[in-house]
Amino acid sequence: MNKTAQTELHRLFLVEKLPEPLTPASSHLQIFDNYVENTRIRLRQIRDPYTKAWTRVLQQRFPFDESHGTVSKIAEMYLNDSEYAALERFEGREIRKNRYFHEIDQVSVAFDIFLGPLWGLNTARVDFETVDAMQNYIPPPIFIFEVSNDPFFAGESLVQKKFEDVQNEVARLGQSRER
Repeated sequence: MNKTAQTELHRLFLVEKLPEPLTPASSHLQIFDNYVENTRIRLRQIRDPYTKAWTRVLQQRFPFDESHGTVSKIAEMYLNDSEYAALERFEGREIRKNRYFHEIDQVSVAFDIFLGPLWGLNTARVDFETVDAMQNYIPPPIFIFEVSNDPFFAGESLVQKKFEDVQNEVARLGQSRER
């Protein structure tokens, strides 16, 4: 077991749009995730468009339990400019998104609005302190589908997709829930 990685408890949902009062102009972060092919590693850049500050992180994310995608481990290493420059060659398999934060029913939610080929995909991620809180969470009506355990919606899978692929997967999910 990797003792240097933090445990994350989370659930991921599809949403149609940002909840009110959020708008695309609301305070947000810009995230650029570059996935290193055939690894569990991504090179993440986070830009605050208001301060123009950049944060660069090398991350490794892996499931804590292969059968349950809502619990994962993440190891992070924050990089300075020269360290990031040494790793820039891994750029190219990139997902871009804007991340907004909002509280719903006293629960903090991170909303990701995907850009580029995935424009139209919007997700809501809820992080939890305990497994009990995660399992007992009742999502609000604006959360359309839960995709926490669907590998299709993992970043390393999405990096190869377009929004049309997402629409087809959502249609498939809808059909399987009707049965």
